Amino acid sequence: MPISAPRVLWWAALLLAPLAALLFRYQFQFPIQILKPRAAEPKAAMDASSEIEYDMPGVLRWHKSGRVERFDGTDTVPPSPSGDPANGVASKDVVLDPAANLSARLYLHPPAAAAAGKRLPVVVFFHGGAFFVHTAASPLYHRYAATLAAAAPAVVVSVDYRLAPEHPIPAAYDDAFAALKAVIAACRPDGPEPWLAAHGDAARVVLAGDSAGANMAHNTAMRLRKERVDGLGDKVSGVALLHPYFWGKEPLGGEPTDPAVRGGFERAWQVACAGELGPDHPYINPMASPEEWRQLGCRRVLVTTAELCWFVKRARAYAEGIKACGWDGELEVYDTKGEGHVYFLPKYDSDLAARELAVVADFVRRC
Repeated sequence: MPISAPRVLWWAALLLAPLAALLFRYQFQFPIQILKPRAAEPKAAMDASSEIEYDMPGVLRWHKSGRVERFDGTDTVPPSPSGDPANGVASKDVVLDPAANLSARLYLHPPAAAAAGKRLPVVVFFHGGAFFVHTAASPLYHRYAATLAAAAPAVVVSVDYRLAPEHPIPAAYDDAFAALKAVIAACRPDGPEPWLAAHGDAARVVLAGDSAGANMAHNTAMRLRKERVDGLGDKVSGVALLHPYFWGKEPLGGEPTDPAVRGGFERAWQVACAGELGPDHPYINPMASPEEWRQLGCRRVLVTTAELCWFVKRARAYAEGIKACGWDGELEVYDTKGEGHVYFLPKYDSDLAARELAVVADFVRRC
């Protein structure tokens, strides 16, 4: 079904995976007029702290003074060290790298770990949020990580990385790679983190994430081929890209061609990277550099997307292009009809979300 122009404008202006939860729930209650430029205020009525550098309505406001206000992704839930009564999954917050002040939330399903009788695959997970909002403790991501830990089963390490605009890209990528190194070190029998030391299999590591987090998983695997990790080498077992956030200067397939729409996406990327990287940089557009892309450091790739996802054309092009560029691993693609970007987060109890989770869990098991 074609998407109306106002709806495309609305989605493009927000450019935020987890906010899809609100959009699906409240059905676009906010007026489209909020996308119009903010009216200029009399200079006498403004001071440096009130001038706005960037405004993503309902999500984030960045002041010229450097102050950042976040309106979405700020809710958190505590971990359940003794196990969540709903699913039996235990979770705890840990410091992965004290020197870098890098933390994560770990998930383990003790009955599944005991029944396996062997070490479990490790999923290093990066949450979405356009690089701007959310944490590993956000309710959407806490629920998803716990459910995946039980379904696979696996030890899931949900990483708390630094957010833009205070910490522009490549800060998030640096944290992702540091997290991978710390997880591999912790999986040794004498490793510093008990759950990973006892149950984590460093030979079965999957990098995963949704939206911007999927972008991070891809770029972490790219970096791995250039910077080997002790105890791992230059490849992880798998990379799971869930509704990945990729973009590019030129429209792809049926993407919007309106300059205002594309400009909204590009502006969000420019804010995330402090204006240092263009819309065709390999970080955001892997298809622009196939000679680098073929060096992706993994044996298997899963790409999931949905018919109404903002980035569905990019996800499908990624799946088609990764083989064409010369990468020699195994590829799996899963496409959901009639749903939008990361629908499985707000609609976690739907049949379609359960099916997509089963695909991801099966991929992890086979890695």
